[in-house]
Order: sequence, then C-alpha cells, then structure tokens
Amino acid sequence: MAAAVTAALMGGVTAASYDDIPDIEVYGQHFFYTNNGSQFFLKGVAYQQNYSPNGSTSTNATYTDPLADATGCARDIPYMKQIYTNIIRVYAIDPTKDHDECMAQLASADIYVIADLGEPGTSIESNDPVWDVTLYNRYISVIDSLQKYKNVLGFFAGNENVSSGNQTAAAAFVKAAVRDAKGYINSQGYRSTLGVGYATADVPTRDELAHYFACEPDSTNSTQIDFWGYNVYSWCGDSDYSTSSYGERVDFFSDYPVPAFFAEYGCIEGIDGGATHRPFTEVEVLYGNMTKVFSGGIVYEWFMGTNDYGLVDLTDSDASVSPYPDFTSLRSQLATVSPSSTARSAYTPANSAPACPSTGTSWAAVASPLPPSPNAQLCACMAASLQCNIKSTNAEAYADVFDYICAADSSYCDGFAHNATTGDYGGYSGCDPKDQLAWAANQYYIGNSKSASACDFSGLATRQTAATANSCTSLLSAVGTAGTGTAASPTVRGTSAGATGTATKTSSKAAAGSVSAPGFFEYGGVVFGVYALTAVGSLMGMLVL
Repeated sequence: MAAAVTAALMGGVTAASYDDIPDIEVYGQHFFYTNNGSQFFLKGVAYQQNYSPNGSTSTNATYTDPLADATGCARDIPYMKQIYTNIIRVYAIDPTKDHDECMAQLASADIYVIADLGEPGTSIESNDPVWDVTLYNRYISVIDSLQKYKNVLGFFAGNENVSSGNQTAAAAFVKAAVRDAKGYINSQGYRSTLGVGYATADVPTRDELAHYFACEPDSTNSTQIDFWGYNVYSWCGDSDYSTSSYGERVDFFSDYPVPAFFAEYGCIEGIDGGATHRPFTEVEVLYGNMTKVFSGGIVYEWFMGTNDYGLVDLTDSDASVSPYPDFTSLRSQLATVSPSSTARSAYTPANSAPACPSTGTSWAAVASPLPPSPNAQLCACMAASLQCNIKSTNAEAYADVFDYICAADSSYCDGFAHNATTGDYGGYSGCDPKDQLAWAANQYYIGNSKSASACDFSGLATRQTAATANSCTSLLSAVGTAGTGTAASPTVRGTSAGATGTATKTSSKAAAGSVSAPGFFEYGGVVFGVYALTAVGSLMGMLVL
C-alpha cells in the first residue's frame, strides 16, 4: 500500500495542490481551517534528518533541507499518514532551493508545515544575542521562500533561545525578530494567516517567557507572538496527568491569548524496552481533556539519529522506511482520539494579552523598547558617510579592536550598545559587526583630531571620502551624530545607500570601503563587551599618536 501511495505522489501531484489547500488561521486561542471554520488540531512530527535543533552555532555546520528532497518526501509521506500526520516541523531550510514538489506532495496529503527561521550559525544565540542585518536577511529569505505555499501554517522566530536563568536577556532579541518578521509579512502583502511564534523548552522561567512573548507593550507595532510552542518531555512511559505536570500547564495557559501546542514531545527516559518502545500514553490526554487549551502537538522525531528519538529508520540506502515499535504505538494511540472541537462561528475570543514580566532576579529583559529593526540601507548609509572605515573582512581580528576603542572611550561604542535589561540600544546595533566596528573606528578617529595614525588599527582601517546620498539624510539624522537615535523600520528589503540620490562629500582620502558583512563573532555580553585591560596593551602597537 505504501509503495502505491508513493508512486501516486511522485507521478500525480501537481504544483497547484499547495494553492488549493485551505490555509489555517489563528483566531483567539485556537487554530481554524479558513474554508469551513472547523478547528485544527496539530498531529505532527518533527521532520529533519541529522539535525540538532538547539545545537551548533558554527557557520560551518551543514544540514539537509527536507523540503527540497522530493524523493524523500514521497518515501515518507505514506508512512506519516499512517500516524495521522497533518503537520510537520522543519528546523532549517535552504531558501535558495526549490520546494515546490515536496510542498505539493504534502498539500496533496493534507499535511501542513511550520518552519523555524534560523539555521546553524545564523540564529539568535542564547549567550551573546544580537538582532542584526545578517539574521534579518536570513529570516525574511525563509519567509519569501515559503510564503506562497498555503500549507505553511507559520514560522518559529526562535527555539529554546532561553534555556537557563542567565539567558533571559536573549528573549528581547527574539521578540524583536517576531515583530520584524510579522512586519515584513504585512509589508510584502503576504497572506495574513501566516503566523510567527516561539518554541520554548520546559525551563524554570517558562511562565515569564510565556507572558513576555504574549504581552503587547506597543499598540502601534505588534510584538506579540501568534502562537506558542512548548517542547515538553515530562510525560515518560506510563506517566499521568498530575505527575507529568500537564495539569499545571493547562491551568496556566487557560487564559492565554494565542494558541499553545506541544512543539516537541515524546520522552525516551525510563522506557521499558528502550527508547524505541515509547508507549505514547500521553496522546489520549493531549487530545482529550487538554483540547480546550492546547491545540495538539508534534512528536519528536521522524528520523532515527544519535539521540535515539526517531520513529523510523531508513534502509536500502535510504530508499525504504522501517518503523520502530513506538511508531506502531503512536499510530494506535492516535487512532482512538477524537478531540472535542469548537467551530469558529461559535467561538468568541475572551483572553487578553498578559502584563509583561518585570525585570528582577529571575527576569532580565524589558519588553519595551526592543532592539531596533535591522536596516541594511541605514548601515550602508552610515558606512559610506564615515571618514574612517574598516577595509578588512577578517572578522577574527575585530574583537581586539572593539575592546581597545570601547575601553578608550565607551561613548565611541554607544552606537551599537544593546542592553536588554535597560532597553538601551544604539541606532546601529542592528548592523553587522564590520559596520559597527567602522562606526567605532570613525568615532575614535574624530575624537583623536583625525590623526592619520588614529585610522589604521594594524591595517584594518582606512580613511575614505565620506559621502551621504540624499536618500540617506533622514536615516542618518534620526540616529544622530552620537549614534543613539533610532531610524525608521525598513518595510522592504534593504537597498544600497548609494543606489539613489545625489551624494554630498566631506574631505578625506581613499575610496569608500566595502560594506559587506562577515560572519558572527563574539565580542561581548549584554551591552558590547567587558573590555579587558590586557587588550589595551596588546593593541598599543596599532596606534602611534
């Protein structure tokens, strides 16, 4: 039977199927089909091979885009339907690849997709969070790539970015990403049913996290998530409603203003027979007395890997699927559930946004102001307007220069400060490291009477003829000469600062440096670093004033 369905998927699916499937909308605390108003409960599986969702931050990490593998989709979808799958979660996709065939196969099988916006090396880091042009461009490229498919339910702007008590400041940067992803979807005229949410681990700050992402401090610019994903592994084996704390979660989320669901579930600890024998007894409860509050869940995960969570193994050189015993258990459990649903026409949302959590010993991030929206045009305008710019693209050499300049005078670095606890953000905090360093170097150069030796830094910097295009004037004016103001949010993709308008110039020498940004590096903590005194000594050779 599976082979017959696979053949049908490979031979009979047309690209139009993802245009015909009814999209899913968020309305109050629930998801609904837009064609008939019936409630949508997630019966999903995490679908990404050889990938750790909260793993490597290295830019060298690789992954396989599951939505670009039409053969793999055709192989797996018939088995997914055996466990009643109606949604998959993918953790990283390549926006440059073609996803039409796989998305059409999924739509033909009535399967929806929720996609994370990051990728290894390009996501908001828990211990050194930023929200900058590189991240923004990655996120909107994923949105651009997937928005046309009506079987895309939405996106996660972050996954487990706050995993310990000392990482709560990172939430501000993810909330800013939620704001800008939603703003981008709206500015591009993409369908309004595309949602943006956050997925959290079951951490001690989970209540503050839930309130933080659902609160709405700015009525003119929405920062509220559209849905909340919980990665929950507290029901192990034959647990129960009380022992697993499922009841506590239902009580807490009973007045939550947006849909909540299990973005990952399926504990493998203490299972009789081992990890591949999960009984999935939580299914009866999740789709039973929890459905007034929770909208189902997504089992972790489809492919067997080194972590032993897989439901299936691939055999015959990845041509065939071999289910494990817990695949059968999950199928049996899901076959018996019949969630009590609510029709959209009979439902009136009553829950309002919660108050934002106060900063204190357990919570570090203020909800307003948030990091400014990254604006590539602003960053390019700034770099062109400088008299001292950074010419080197060797990001590994930047950290010492950052430390040296900021230790010399912290005001030189105010333009890219980012303090989530006080809500103090420099106007250029959304620029990439190369442009931020250029700003600091220029401030240092001006502060040292524009001495030629004050714009060198062992050859990393160069003087240039500063230029400001007419299209840049208002942006740079908003940020100001100290770099502490805030420019308007971009509504479309950033463009080159010099693409339009007539430039005005100030005296210096050399051509404008490149404004392309290299990869990330860590140069500090919450603000912009704790500047080591040893860096001053190591950098003295860079400058002879």
